[in-house]
Amino acid sequence: MKLIDSIVAKAEAIEAIRKDIHAHPELCFEEHRTADVVANLLTQWDIPAHRGLGTTGVVGIVHGRDGGASGKAIGLRADMDALPMQERNTFAHASTVEGKMHACGHDGHTAMLLGAAQYWAQGKNRDFDGTVYLIFQPAEEGGGGAREMIQDGLFKQFPMDAVFGMHNWPGMRAGTMASSAGPVMASSNEFLITVKGKGGHAAMPHMVVDPMPVACQMVLGFQTIVSRNVKPIDTAVVSVTMIHGGDATNVVPQSCELQGTVRTFNVQTLDLVEARMRTIANDMASAFGCEVDFEFHRNYPATVNTAAEADLAFRVMQEVVGVENALPQEPSMGAEDFSFMLLEKPGAYCFIANGDGDHRAAGHGGGPCTLHNASYDFNDALLPLGATYWVKLAQRWFAEH
Repeated sequence: MKLIDSIVAKAEAIEAIRKDIHAHPELCFEEHRTADVVANLLTQWDIPAHRGLGTTGVVGIVHGRDGGASGKAIGLRADMDALPMQERNTFAHASTVEGKMHACGHDGHTAMLLGAAQYWAQGKNRDFDGTVYLIFQPAEEGGGGAREMIQDGLFKQFPMDAVFGMHNWPGMRAGTMASSAGPVMASSNEFLITVKGKGGHAAMPHMVVDPMPVACQMVLGFQTIVSRNVKPIDTAVVSVTMIHGGDATNVVPQSCELQGTVRTFNVQTLDLVEARMRTIANDMASAFGCEVDFEFHRNYPATVNTAAEADLAFRVMQEVVGVENALPQEPSMGAEDFSFMLLEKPGAYCFIANGDGDHRAAGHGGGPCTLHNASYDFNDALLPLGATYWVKLAQRWFAEH
């Protein structure tokens, strides 16, 4: 592994920042303290910090040795928000805020990008011609902070040629990284279906129109979409995760609600799944004498890496962690709002291995160290690795453009 010595030398200070952010988690669009920490550090390091995009976003501006005169620019993005979860860890840097936790490693993502910023604070280290924009983004966890920053003028105020993101990945062997072209994260979509029948006494089923068995038939019908309508080499997941109906054991309810998610890697498959779900819901309800309200919300599009940028990221990984530790990126059915940035600009979203949880200090919870788990903690050994990757990625991009 080839890390930048000066980044390694200051890793302890960056780790302290990471743990401070972890101890003070903030939910989407509430990242005021975190944004203060980021902006204040950038200012201390003589890096101009622009605030307010996407409500709490921060953009640091790092001009290269040419002062940015070349007009070439890239963006490096880190997310800042936490999750509405109760942390089970009891170590010293555990959450101090009831019901809020950094359970996805955004504290580490922010710290890794700050590590690169600290390196570039030394003018002699800005050995490139162009500009690096450090994008500290709010509200990845369901708020669409990337979309909000874009709508507030991110790419207009800070024109850039490409944009790059990174996420820690538990379960991957520590010391490895991964990048591949094409879809690497799925789209995230939600549905709400209300089956409307005719309520009444449970002992008199002939006098009611029971929405419950209709809803259950819909659940079974939806499962055939993936197995019988979607092309086998395509990927889709239809999950009904909530069924709400009824308040008493002897009452047939007036209505029943189904809610859940749909995940795909391309719009064509998503269009197919939504259309089939509508048909099944409407026809099933009609067949049993019910009515139906069908809502389908497309939240985050799929995260699709462009080929040239994914290849560049992969070659940088080979340089930093070694050829044997730079891996093809296995796509995930999870979703990521960095996808909105990739709809606007070429770029790549890579994984950096978080290990299997052995890094956690005494006092961690009893659960696994997986994303969105109450026992999760970011692996601080990644901090100098991630910062080094960001620096070398920028160097390589400008050298090749």
